Amino acid sequence: MNLDALLLSFRLAAVVSTILLILALPLAYWLAFTCWRGKFLLESVVALPLVLPPTVLGFYALIALGPRGPLGRLWQLLFGHTLAFTFSGLVIASIVYSLPFAVQPLIASFESLDRRLLDASSILGASRVRTFFRIILPLSWPGVVTAIVLSFAHTLGEFGVVLMVGGNLPGITRTVSIDIYDRVQALDFAAANHMALLLLAISFVVLAGVYGLNRHVWTPWIGK
Repeated sequence: MNLDALLLSFRLAAVVSTILLILALPLAYWLAFTCWRGKFLLESVVALPLVLPPTVLGFYALIALGPRGPLGRLWQLLFGHTLAFTFSGLVIASIVYSLPFAVQPLIASFESLDRRLLDASSILGASRVRTFFRIILPLSWPGVVTAIVLSFAHTLGEFGVVLMVGGNLPGITRTVSIDIYDRVQALDFAAANHMALLLLAISFVVLAGVYGLNRHVWTPWIGK
């Protein structure tokens, strides 16, 4: 069992899901409450990774992060190397790839809130920031947890984008999904099966946990 690849995958998923939460909260808030008629355009951009083949997204990410791409050139100016085939490059590409898994649960939670509570908060003189942290965020906690878990699980098992942007560098970009692919290519099906079963078990436990938590949170309110 390749523990280095597994630990790298967990590290990547943890970093990506943390950054995504910071980015997705204000974006989902704006999409949920804005009255702008053209917001469907931004919603389409956010949801694009859901339907776009990972290799296509990975190809354009590789171009953008490479030595001739805008992000790659800027990074090379600042740090002396490009982002392609680095852990930082994997993080950026994974953020784009997993963005809808963080934004959409938050939008659903925000839109399900009772607007009368928000109106009452505004009438009582609370600012939008205070209303968000004191009312919206606590009531949307199941959506927040779902966003974190889904983005973590999705990043943990991604393959196409990781392979295109990061390649297969041991200890740097070889994630557990790449390791499974390598073992299959080498006809080492037993080792591939062990890693695949472990990833399957982790994904199931994570998803079962978030669904169980959401049911536990909402059931008392439904009963009332």
